[in-house]
Amino acid sequence: MASKDKILPKQGQRNVLITSALPYVNNVPHLGNIVGSVLSADVFSRYNKARGRPTLYVCGTDEYGTATETKALEEKVTPEELCRKYNRIHADVYEWFGIAFDIFGRTPTRQHTEISQDVFTKLYRNGFLEEKWTEQPYCESHNRFLADRFIEGTCPTCGYEDARGDQCDKCGVLLDDPLDLIKPRCKVDGATPVRRRTKHTFLLLDKLQPRIEEFTKLSTEKGAWSRNGRIITESWLKKGLKDRGITRDLSWGVPVPLPEYENKVLYVWFEACIGYPSITANYTPEWKQWWHNPDEVKLYQFLGKDNVPFHSVIFPGCQMGSGDNWTMLHHLSATEYLNYENGKFSKSRGVGVFGNNAKDTGVPPDVWRYYLIKNRPETGDTQFEWQAFIDGNNSELLAKLGNFVNRIIKLVNSPKAYNGTIPDAFSASNLPDTFTTPLSEITDLLTQYLAEMEAVRLRSGILLAMKIAEAGNGLIQSHRLDNALIANHPNLAAAVTGTVLNLIYLCSAVFEPYLPATCASIREQLAAPFLQIPSEEELAGAGGWKPTCLKAGHRIGKASYLFTKIDDSKAEYWREMYGGNQEERRKKEEEAAKIAAKKAASKAKAKEKKAAKKDAAGKKEADGDGKAVKGEEAGTMDGEVGAPREEGEVRIADGEAMNEVLDGVAQVTLPKS
Repeated sequence: MASKDKILPKQGQRNVLITSALPYVNNVPHLGNIVGSVLSADVFSRYNKARGRPTLYVCGTDEYGTATETKALEEKVTPEELCRKYNRIHADVYEWFGIAFDIFGRTPTRQHTEISQDVFTKLYRNGFLEEKWTEQPYCESHNRFLADRFIEGTCPTCGYEDARGDQCDKCGVLLDDPLDLIKPRCKVDGATPVRRRTKHTFLLLDKLQPRIEEFTKLSTEKGAWSRNGRIITESWLKKGLKDRGITRDLSWGVPVPLPEYENKVLYVWFEACIGYPSITANYTPEWKQWWHNPDEVKLYQFLGKDNVPFHSVIFPGCQMGSGDNWTMLHHLSATEYLNYENGKFSKSRGVGVFGNNAKDTGVPPDVWRYYLIKNRPETGDTQFEWQAFIDGNNSELLAKLGNFVNRIIKLVNSPKAYNGTIPDAFSASNLPDTFTTPLSEITDLLTQYLAEMEAVRLRSGILLAMKIAEAGNGLIQSHRLDNALIANHPNLAAAVTGTVLNLIYLCSAVFEPYLPATCASIREQLAAPFLQIPSEEELAGAGGWKPTCLKAGHRIGKASYLFTKIDDSKAEYWREMYGGNQEERRKKEEEAAKIAAKKAASKAKAKEKKAAKKDAAGKKEADGDGKAVKGEEAGTMDGEVGAPREEGEVRIADGEAMNEVLDGVAQVTLPKS
């Protein structure tokens, strides 16, 4: 993207800066990670862009810290190699899901180092940092201080012999001191660690607490934070903020800009949130127009509830303590947990459906986006269930939205109806009285939709969008639009047809934040450009929603299916496939591949023997060619590519999936509804 095309705030407009919690580079993101931050932020970003607002969506991978060094050690690679690998994995998963970041960056950059060190230095000069001596585990075998995760031993509570220095995976007990383990050992070389004094820098949050409290009070009122974000922050403040160490004895991280700290780095949760402005600085040298512009920019941050204090307490505290004129948090949107089939996702153990697994099902990204947002854990934990996922596609997307669009597009394209053109008799200013109530209901639904989206209640937004589509179905059914109505009551039929086509066009706008690929298909079928979501002022000025965008004489495109049916039997298949951890899954897939290869080889060998027998019997070569073996005709076995397809059935083809690559949502002047 050329410099002149960079998205920048515009004076006097509502400028929206959106961040998604930076995913850590130690595994493939699972569905809970995806809906909790990146997908939710994407929906809100697309919504604001469809309102015509200058909007910047920033994300990237959080790559420094102990977990990276530990994972690199396990995979026998350098931290740099590990981070490159997982940054690409994350980027690929999000690209498939249609996440339209304006920039998806990384933390190991020159800009990140410079901005992090600048904030640190200003906090130090302003008296909000203090150096203290502490005791830390140290390995004398390879002369290194050890983080908790680099220590293993026997759990003092349950006796599990491979407990970690921070937590026992068997009984779940949290350890305050890693040397409380029985027979502690260094994970690198097995040596017994000792205690050794080391100097570190602490952030004096107690000195910053009055300013953080004042900021929180104003921001929660003006920005209407999610309830859990407010409660978690208030709980931290009520207990009283304590000094927090922000340096570590590690080699992988941002160097500490102080003398005698040559072998230390900034703590990852001090510098991770600084990744938002540093990634923006990699996007544009004018990054301060976004991050040092509190009067013109509103900052919305999306994250899981476990990350709340770092975004609502520590990062704002560092911003204020630095003395710079930062753009501060306006709205915090924190989700609860998405659980999996009455269990929990676990990134460390690989339990549940991960991003690459979603792709392998062959179900298009928009179906996943719909189900995840419809079940977004906004106010409490929610559950991912395979049967509910299939029902969401079949009974909602296909039955309510897909059939509605397909039905009217096919009818208009019929030579017996309008041959692909909106009838000349249609006029938005001359509609029958029977349309008054339906149009009023659509206006009410659209008004509610706008209110919910502005409040970042994304789950309610998608339900209201579906109700708008259902209102279109109701309009068709109440007037019994068909060829008979067209022949016997042409003016009424034209009114219904034109109104419903405009309502489908409206659906392409209100569903755009959620189902971008689907809405692109709708616009193609309507032969219409991107439609901006109407504003509250526009609705009020027009006296409600009116079917005025697509006019008489407009020629639409050809019909195509938006969604296809998923067989209910897939629920048990997928439940079995994705019920274990990633390692078991990998072994199952490898074993299945071996069995399939063995069967294929056996089948080929049998065919060779059969052909040899025919040759020996003196049969003609043609007799052995082109004849199908009984029961093995191409495309007749369940689940095979090329099998006869029921109307609406999804094709699952050995893990192959439709891969839609989206380049993002452009900042353009859009037509208004």
